[in-house]
Amino acid sequence: MAKKSNSYVLIYTIILTVVCGSLLGIASQALKPFKEANEAFDTKKNILGTTMDLTGKSAKEVNELYSKLVVASYVVDASGKKLEITVDKVSVSDEYPKPIAERKLPVYEIADPDKPGEVGYYVFPMWGFGLWDSIWGYVALKSDLKTIEGTIFLHKGETPGLGARITEKEIQSRFKGKSIMEGSDLTVVQMQKGEGNDYSGKPHKVDGMSGATITAVGLNKMLVQYFEAYKSYMASKSGGEVSLVTQ
Repeated sequence: MAKKSNSYVLIYTIILTVVCGSLLGIASQALKPFKEANEAFDTKKNILGTTMDLTGKSAKEVNELYSKLVVASYVVDASGKKLEITVDKVSVSDEYPKPIAERKLPVYEIADPDKPGEVGYYVFPMWGFGLWDSIWGYVALKSDLKTIEGTIFLHKGETPGLGARITEKEIQSRFKGKSIMEGSDLTVVQMQKGEGNDYSGKPHKVDGMSGATITAVGLNKMLVQYFEAYKSYMASKSGGEVSLVTQ
């Protein structure tokens, strides 16, 4: 009787596991379009968020602004050549492990709200690694391809109150107005060690975050790596050559 009881429990467990696994698989597939739609919306919101404050905007308003202001989006390679692939087919996180020369690099052009028909900003997605896990973001340059208009930084597992502060507007606003160029040389903005210092007269330096040095180092590495990847594209848009200078 005990053997029969044990067999019954085992068979029941196996059947229950199979059924639950199947239901989870079906649910996952059913919810996949909604997940992809949410991810696409977050991307739109982050791209626009580099150049404007979207606080209080509804999803409908964000989508309308995106359709109106993002006048072009395309993918380039490290040589600056446009590729025959759309931005929605490129995952920056999937491209990150590849050598820079092999990465597909999305670019978004945002219209100048004060000058109809002209591009006001170029937005560049980026991906890197902080203290514990992935960090990523979007950096908007003004049409001169030198001056930072705004940034959005995000993370997966940085320490609350320390490295996780890269998501705070006050931290991100420190990059606004900084320059990534020194003449024709690419001199990427870098977050400094320590906090509370005045770098207002230093176009390539940003005040750091206390207790979050490793996250800042990861952020700096991400900025250097991706602007190096985009430098040929930027040179093609500005009509000159761009060389990288590290600080």
